[in-house]
Amino acid sequence: MLTNIKIQDIADQKILISDLTDDDLLEFCQIANQRYRDGNPIISDEDYDFVFNPELSKRLPDHSFLQKIEAENEGFSEEKIKLPQKMLSTDKAYSWEEINKWLDRVSKFSSEIDYPLADIQIKGTAKLDGFAGYDDGSKLYTRGDGNKGSDISRVFARGLGIFNNSERGQGPGEIVVKRSYFEKHLSNNFEYPRNFQASLIKEKELDSLAIEAISNKAALFVPFTQLPQWLGSIEEFSNQFLDIVGQLESGVDFDIDGVVFEIVNPELKDYMGSNRKFHRWQIAFKENKEKAQVKVISVTAQVGRTGKITPVAELEPTQLSGATIYRASGHHYGLVKEQGLGAGSVIELTRSGLVIPKINKVLKTAEVDIPSNCPSCGYKLSWDSDFLMCFNHEKCPEQIMGKIIYFFRILANNDGFGQATIQKLYAEGIHQVSDIYLLNEAKLMSMGFGEKTSHNLINQLIRSRKESIEDWRFLAAFGVQRLGMGNCENLLRNYSVEKIFDLSIKDISNINGFAEITAELIFDGLTLIKPQYEVLISGGFKLEQTLLNTELNQSNSPFNSMTIVFTGTMSESRAKLQKQAKAFGANVGKSVSSKTDFLIIGENVGQSKIKDAKTHQVDLLTEAEYLKLLKL
Repeated sequence: MLTNIKIQDIADQKILISDLTDDDLLEFCQIANQRYRDGNPIISDEDYDFVFNPELSKRLPDHSFLQKIEAENEGFSEEKIKLPQKMLSTDKAYSWEEINKWLDRVSKFSSEIDYPLADIQIKGTAKLDGFAGYDDGSKLYTRGDGNKGSDISRVFARGLGIFNNSERGQGPGEIVVKRSYFEKHLSNNFEYPRNFQASLIKEKELDSLAIEAISNKAALFVPFTQLPQWLGSIEEFSNQFLDIVGQLESGVDFDIDGVVFEIVNPELKDYMGSNRKFHRWQIAFKENKEKAQVKVISVTAQVGRTGKITPVAELEPTQLSGATIYRASGHHYGLVKEQGLGAGSVIELTRSGLVIPKINKVLKTAEVDIPSNCPSCGYKLSWDSDFLMCFNHEKCPEQIMGKIIYFFRILANNDGFGQATIQKLYAEGIHQVSDIYLLNEAKLMSMGFGEKTSHNLINQLIRSRKESIEDWRFLAAFGVQRLGMGNCENLLRNYSVEKIFDLSIKDISNINGFAEITAELIFDGLTLIKPQYEVLISGGFKLEQTLLNTELNQSNSPFNSMTIVFTGTMSESRAKLQKQAKAFGANVGKSVSSKTDFLIIGENVGQSKIKDAKTHQVDLLTEAEYLKLLKL
């Protein structure tokens, strides 16, 4: 049996999972689950869902603990009462592939009863992280074991409100506290919102914090029927999945534990039914932030195009999110020193979906090895704040190759010039982008490229010069510090590309959005790239000129200096509409805020942006109304 000290050490990851017996792991998961259900969690949801529970499932996949409904609030002393309606757990998916398997099951069930796929409707709502309950209009029950729960109707007698000031008796829901209120008024007294929510339910008298939260309508019972929802067909659901998830997750001011999707059609729901634990017509999606405790084999230094030295941890092969992970970035050498990241250390590794693996923290430290010289050119390294740098910018091979690779990647109008090709060209003495554009097929073949490869590479170079490209993208490809694509566009809306190399630091700093330090870096960067820029331009690149602010069709535009946001499916591509809006003097935003003037609505619009627009009193226009105002 685990002692309290050992339980805490496991929770703090002072004892690694690999050092736990199966019995200890099972007991810890049972304790952690019950403490969470009782409103006194000892680990975060993420740690339970993505560290401990997956390890238990791997070791003891058939154990009864993993098969039964997770009981809610077993700590209540009240007699258990049969619920008016079963409250089962919700099956979980952590990737689109798992969601797609659920859709396949839905399709299979629908075909068995000849139910048309096109008629199936899916509803999505946020999955609240509170205390589940069932309100039948006279009593409020905890979920308990899904069949029987406790009567906690006292919470309404204490003044607990219902979300949206709606009526009693709306069935299942959750007792929650507003996230914004918790952070401002309660976070100093409670570690998690769940700790506070438990105090609302227990038999003891309410303290002043609970009374105040109820009085301020910050603590509420939220019926699931009152939550903002998305509704659409399987096709719409599949095409807009990530957007739908984002809209639902940002649509409520409560802690959430993912998003719930369910079939709406009664006939199909009845036929799909449920097993002992889950409704088959329902699934919850949780972003896959899978974690693992991994041993570090070694730490190697990698040189970036700017000279920054990045530590890369070489790892024991580890499965995360369906992929085998061999290495992960250590971010910078300041963290290596601070955290003790070295050969033999043990790290907590996170991988969200298909995103690059991230070292969350070092669980077991080791001796660190800080390089003194650049692994690419041998130049003595220097510290710049937390970053280890190679300042041999003009001669360091990795930096030179990195800049060329970056150029072709940002240009994005050619294929074939990846890392392997650039490395081979560098070895043959090609050290500038302009040198690459002087090559011919014969020269490439003499360097060891095959006839077909040489032919394709030259065709790609011709293509990249013939196809028109935005001048701001072309400028951004040179990788000048602080001149990303957004800043390039801003710069070229104030000065034409022919004039930017003659600008002073003061000229640049006078542009809205450019501080003096940024202006100095841009000035120095433009000076360095000017010779290369002129050589490449003389080779015949076809640039689309950014309209200057003075040339924009602003005088008669109803959207001049206005901030607009597009949402939903439009008749034109989103990129084309945004570019068009900018030409009419509008500022284009990505999210609705108090600074937004118009929300332009297409088809299949989620409710999140609509709700935000109403909150901030933003004007709504359909795409047709918007284009009519532009006289297009």
